[in-house]
Amino acid sequence: MKKNMKILSVILVFFMASCSNPDTKKPAAGANENSGVDLINQTEPLGGKPAPGSKPSVSDLDYQVKYQRAFEAVLWSMPAVAIYGFHRASVELGAGPNVILAYSEPAKPNSELLTANNQVPYILSQTDLRKGPVVLEVPAASETASLYGQVVDHWQITIAGVGPSGVDQGKGGKILLTPPGNDEPVSDEYIEIKSPSYRVAFAFRSVPGPNSSTAQAYEYAQTLKMYYYSELPNPKPTQFIDPSNKRLSTLPHYDERWFEELYEIVSVEEVMPRDKVMMGMLASLGIQKGKPYNPDEQTKKAMKQGVVDAYFYLQQRSLHPKDPSRIWWSDKHWYNGLYSDENLEFSYEYEDRIDLDGRAERYFSGTYYPKKIGPKPATQYLFALADENGDELQANKTYSFTMPAEVPVEQFWSLVIYDLEVFAFIYNPLERAGLSSFDLPSMQKNSDGSVTLYFGPQPPDGLESN
Repeated sequence: MKKNMKILSVILVFFMASCSNPDTKKPAAGANENSGVDLINQTEPLGGKPAPGSKPSVSDLDYQVKYQRAFEAVLWSMPAVAIYGFHRASVELGAGPNVILAYSEPAKPNSELLTANNQVPYILSQTDLRKGPVVLEVPAASETASLYGQVVDHWQITIAGVGPSGVDQGKGGKILLTPPGNDEPVSDEYIEIKSPSYRVAFAFRSVPGPNSSTAQAYEYAQTLKMYYYSELPNPKPTQFIDPSNKRLSTLPHYDERWFEELYEIVSVEEVMPRDKVMMGMLASLGIQKGKPYNPDEQTKKAMKQGVVDAYFYLQQRSLHPKDPSRIWWSDKHWYNGLYSDENLEFSYEYEDRIDLDGRAERYFSGTYYPKKIGPKPATQYLFALADENGDELQANKTYSFTMPAEVPVEQFWSLVIYDLEVFAFIYNPLERAGLSSFDLPSMQKNSDGSVTLYFGPQPPDGLESN
């Protein structure tokens, strides 16, 4: 059968050549007369197949393609799945749209959040604009407390900041979150924020004033209001839940649940033109809007391995940064924790490309970044992975860190320790994730006014408060 197929191929080529070029001594139209190719004696076309002896790298190419697409899908969807974790965790605590999680005290390790802060009370919420615009009433900054934080879309891009550095400039006001495609006129009494997605989330900090307490910051947080615009003129009172002593599990799941949540996201949100290629890849994995999600066993296997490999790939990039611009001091081991894209933003979208690897790495370890880094950021983060000798920090050792007496901050400084396997607080008997300038009254200071902080399995004798 093979021989007959080959003969048929030769006959067809001869027939086409003789029809188009009766004079066989003359090169075919478009052929290079000086190419040196003997058209009469050629038996194989140029190109069209791999080199002789080539073999596929794996026996099951269908599985391999699904694995590759699953791996890339994890990198692509990192910001969206990471922020979906807040939606999932809120629902698990009984907080539906417009219900606010207001901490009565700073977060402890039971708040499983990516690189969170444990010094001032958090305020979290999420909503669904498919039901219409949402009003978010924010209080004005005062001597008692002020807000700092971001409202983000489902890609975790900040669409509004709040507080003195936000859209309200610390004066407070009514923010109106409107859904994609909204063209209804908005009254001047509102600050309209057009959302490119239906699901929206926010995370604020209630920062106490110089002479205020955490309890006062908590009371201030409860002056927020959130409701659907359609409820006016008599919106129902905003519901608050205190998650301080509850487990708030927002971290991404690096198993098949990643793709279940990705399906939930795709099923709600509109597709941006930039993402159509990826949507085609997701369709081959059984993730498609308007169609049931029921991947076969082969696809599930590919997904499980793809998400695990993506995790270790991003761990490798995060723990061993190669970008020299992230180094904060050339002679020390501190890196810029607020590194951004080339535009000093956090979209990683450029005129000619999207930096999928850079974006995935950025959102792998954190959430809720500002819209843009200005000349004087409202907050700044540094991180260290090694001690003064360059040796990676180990969980079974005790380390010290000395904070100078005069620190150039307006509100507070803090030192927080994270578990680098999950980028979250470490569970410990003290339920203490870090220390800050708010803790100075209870800590022992050095003779020059500086304070030495310790972290490790055992505190030095007499320095438990440090």
